[in-house]
Amino acid sequence: MITYEIVEVEPQRAKELIDAGWFVLDARTDAQWAEGRIAGSTHMTMSELVSGLGSRVPEPTLVVTADGTKGWRVAEYLKNQGIEVANLVGGLFAWELAGLPVER
Repeated sequence: MITYEIVEVEPQRAKELIDAGWFVLDARTDAQWAEGRIAGSTHMTMSELVSGLGSRVPEPTLVVTADGTKGWRVAEYLKNQGIEVANLVGGLFAWELAGLPVER
């Protein structure tokens, strides 16, 4: 398997990427998604990604998870599919702590 360096971005930089038109992929669980999300994000679990849907993810993509740990793995998978991707460091938890909006 080929691996590439994963770009990791802090919440404020992630907001700038979103404002610039990056696709936001929320890879958290269904229950986490239901509790709140970044407005305009698309929910897709890791199992959905590896089942083939990941090859249809738009570029560039920002990956969001609960704390960013799983996001790194999701971003690595997408990067290996040839998709330009970044991971939100600290996930939605850090996003909220930075005072950025969450849709409920």
